[in-house]
Amino acid sequence: MTSTSPEPQTDTAMPLIDDCWNRIGVRGDASCERLTLHIDCRNCPLHARAAAELLDRLQIDDVGGSWFEQTLARTQEQAEEPRQTAADMRSLLLFRIGEEWLALPTTLLEEITELRSVHRLPHRQNAIVLGITNIRGALVTCVSLAAMLGISGNPQATARQQLLRRMLIIRHNGQTTAFTADEVHGTLRIAASAQQALPTTLTRAAGHFTHAVIHWNGHSVGLLDQELLFHTLDRSLA
Repeated sequence: MTSTSPEPQTDTAMPLIDDCWNRIGVRGDASCERLTLHIDCRNCPLHARAAAELLDRLQIDDVGGSWFEQTLARTQEQAEEPRQTAADMRSLLLFRIGEEWLALPTTLLEEITELRSVHRLPHRQNAIVLGITNIRGALVTCVSLAAMLGISGNPQATARQQLLRRMLIIRHNGQTTAFTADEVHGTLRIAASAQQALPTTLTRAAGHFTHAVIHWNGHSVGLLDQELLFHTLDRSLA
């Protein structure tokens, strides 16, 4: 009598995707060393690779009712969060100019890019308007937010500090503007209740353009008044 050994069982469970952005990235404790280079996890190739793998898995017809259902359940749970909680949250772009940490609504952000060459405009002497720069084939006005806010720069910046500098492209009411930040943290979601009124003793350089402050990582971050900011920019461009 011939005995047949049982066929070896194959582990068909799919390996977990490492959601490092939720642990050490912008949604975690921001301790990932790659953030210095990529600023935001969405710019990192690891994030793109995980997104591609996720899409590949979603295309699988037979997933055994396990991984896909669990993923779908988590997505539905997130979608069913109380609406008042989502309404209470704001997404901010945090960046530093000089020694000042500042924030603008993320909805204004078009792009974060490496520093670009700026071509001065002829017959214009203006400390705020630096000139124009080429962003993906379009000419964009480049301004000095430091000059407008009265923030002193650091002429003795180290090589590492120079590497942190980025050009931010923002858009408001159809107007696209570029400015340089000495460091960009990325985006941060905060509750509206986390905003605090300006102290009467505020002496920070950007105080005139700041309508509230938040506390983040031991820093006092000024929330810029976007309407006043762009109104001043319009006057500088006139």
